[in-house]
Amino acid sequence: MHLLTGLILFYMENSRLNSEFFRNDVLMVARELLGKFIVRKFNNGKTERYIISEVEAYSGDGDLACHASKGKTSRTEVMFREGGLVYVYLVYGIHWLLNIVTGREGDASAVLIRGLKGVTGPGRVGKLLQLDRSFYGEDLTTSDRIWIEESDIKITYGTAPRIGIDYAGEPWKSKHWRFYITQPPNHEL
Repeated sequence: MHLLTGLILFYMENSRLNSEFFRNDVLMVARELLGKFIVRKFNNGKTERYIISEVEAYSGDGDLACHASKGKTSRTEVMFREGGLVYVYLVYGIHWLLNIVTGREGDASAVLIRGLKGVTGPGRVGKLLQLDRSFYGEDLTTSDRIWIEESDIKITYGTAPRIGIDYAGEPWKSKHWRFYITQPPNHEL
């Protein structure tokens, strides 16, 4: 192996986010995911990196919009585990939505990935990443097919209420727990 190749591989392996990152509070993780790379190694061997551009936070601490608000079920069980795992679920029978479990075991919080550079909407994100049920519970710190990496992209972000959660009522439907990139001052997105 050439020295340069070894350095590149070392950087790539060490730029993956570790479990400590995901064990933080859901609101901090949501903000910090903006501008980072979600990496997907597809079945054909091709690896693609996508910039995370929009997310929503769902807290296990009383948030009635959070799937875990009704308690642990077979669908939400992974949310009660330690942060860094994938929580995918099917909506409308066609779209697999990608969520990242955050916090310590029992916190039951997750971040929904709503958008990637050039792709808006969680259903489209799932389609682009070719997600299916097999990703449920995948560990982002060790997976060889999906993970998240650091980036040097400096961004500014905005906040807004989450989308499609009127059923949760106040104050949950009005919380500004949707985060999105507004401007990348040092890099072109």
